[in-house]
Amino acid sequence: MKRSAYAHLELDAASPATLILSVAVADPDANDTLHIEQSGRLLAAEMVLDQHGTRLHVVDVGAGAVTVDYSVEHDGALPAPDQRGVDQFRYLRPSRYCESDTLGPTARREFQGLSGSDLLAGVSSWVGQELSYVPGSSQPTDGAVQTLLARQGVCRDYAHLVVALLRALDVPARLASVYAPGLDPMDFHAVAEAYIDDDWQVVDATTLAPRGSLMRIATGRDASDTAFLSTRGGAVSLRTLEVGAVADVLPDDDITRLVRLA
Repeated sequence: MKRSAYAHLELDAASPATLILSVAVADPDANDTLHIEQSGRLLAAEMVLDQHGTRLHVVDVGAGAVTVDYSVEHDGALPAPDQRGVDQFRYLRPSRYCESDTLGPTARREFQGLSGSDLLAGVSSWVGQELSYVPGSSQPTDGAVQTLLARQGVCRDYAHLVVALLRALDVPARLASVYAPGLDPMDFHAVAEAYIDDDWQVVDATTLAPRGSLMRIATGRDASDTAFLSTRGGAVSLRTLEVGAVADVLPDDDITRLVRLA
């Protein structure tokens, strides 16, 4: 499958700051480009790899407007993160946005007797039915508990709730940010991954894009590990965000089928 994606960000820095960008696909050999420009000058970014191969680009900027342009073309599968044993324990723990300890009673009541692929399909369907996808309905600080109470959210909220419910049932689960060909409305996308049958399988309760077309950007406990932009130092505001992703063929999707993020 041939896939391509791009991201365009326009930022305003109120004072000198350090930007930490997570917009590049998780493949150091990818056919991609990243341009960061300020006042007509290209800025050099340092690439830092995290424990899952997420490529973070760190750049210092001065006060003023900053433009970020990223593009990638990829033919074939992206490399999967190392499946080290510690991940099976790390991703069972509650985290900032995935309060699995609080949601334990809900998870046990709703999914009693389910396991394996049936459990993933059950959680995906339940979250998809319980929540309404409403752009702008959630706050950046909302976690899975608040999402369930509000009964609405966007992709990261769906993914956080899926992750929290699965962890509550002793299934290791984590969050991945992705480019998503076929997504509507187009944006950066977030999905859950669950460890069953000795592999990480994608769960996307929004069903807004086929799981087989997704391109991994970042992997972590929740959105605190996978944000497309973090800053250090001065205040930075986002003025414009444009994201696009296409594939030559969009595969069919069936939530009862196990799919790896490739």
